[in-house]
Amino acid sequence: MTLEIAGRKIGKDYPPYIIAEISANHNGNIDKALKLIEIAKNSGADAVKIQTYTPDTMTLDVDKEDFKIKGGLWDGRTLYDLYQEAHTPWDWHKKLFDFAKEVGITLFSSPFDESAVDFLDDLGAPAFKVASFEAVDIPLIQYIAKKKKPMIISTGMADFDEIKEAVEAVGENKDNIVLLHCVSAYPAKAENYNLKTLCDLSDKFNVSVGLSDHTLGITTSVASVALGACVIEKHFIESRSDKGPDSEFSLEPHELKSLCQESKIAWQSIGEINYKKKGQENQNAVFRRSIYFSKDLKKGELIDESNVKRIRPGFGLAPKHFYEIMGKKVLKNVEAGDPVSWEILN
Repeated sequence: MTLEIAGRKIGKDYPPYIIAEISANHNGNIDKALKLIEIAKNSGADAVKIQTYTPDTMTLDVDKEDFKIKGGLWDGRTLYDLYQEAHTPWDWHKKLFDFAKEVGITLFSSPFDESAVDFLDDLGAPAFKVASFEAVDIPLIQYIAKKKKPMIISTGMADFDEIKEAVEAVGENKDNIVLLHCVSAYPAKAENYNLKTLCDLSDKFNVSVGLSDHTLGITTSVASVALGACVIEKHFIESRSDKGPDSEFSLEPHELKSLCQESKIAWQSIGEINYKKKGQENQNAVFRRSIYFSKDLKKGELIDESNVKRIRPGFGLAPKHFYEIMGKKVLKNVEAGDPVSWEILN
């Protein structure tokens, strides 16, 4: 279960692939968007992601109750109003892609309809991200799959059957997808993430898995690596004081940098099944206990509990032989502080 995005291999045998999500955190300013791409690069992220839609490809410009948000960060706003504020203008896209290439970071996007898929494909996007809310849009998933590029699908709100339908919709491109476990709440509570689901997603669908993390901080993301997350997606912003639709649950630059560092350390610590001495342990093994003479003995004298001890360092016989040597004679004179060895015992 390995795939590649712009030459970077992704899977359990590789460090976690960190996606820094801009979303609406450019606040309608292209210079801010460009700066965020640079921040993502300097923080150590592998990729930066945007979203490609217009208010009209997302919803209708109506004021009916069905189209109003109730509760949460965006309470009272209409969907059209929110998407009007949050969208990334399509005429920015080429400049953003070119700048990302210039600074040396991968950029791709979440398309929200077929026209966005074609638009991104023409720009040379190396992968597509399917947002949680679109995971049930089977025609869209099928359309993206025809592009034969890596697909990352968030599973927020989707039950098992809906995830199964999404994976089946990918068809022959299945080996080229990552499923991101996700909780579509903004922000989400860590206790609602149930990270054990990552293992089950991997087992049930035989694909690479990852995490789209909307919790505050980086703890949940780092913990997910131990359970097999190969990809971590996290919103980021230059400063939460900038405010905006996604600012409250976005990482600041120093936090994004910590995520990139700590998640890779977590991956390194997983390693492999190994009961041998590890690295620095070899030099420290000499400080384990072993059997030493605690008194001077002359040739022919007997060993008993009064003249040997199990102490540090570890150059003598292993402690497990302590009772085995009781009553044995020494074959030469020994001094307190000499290690006990089989060579000097009868």
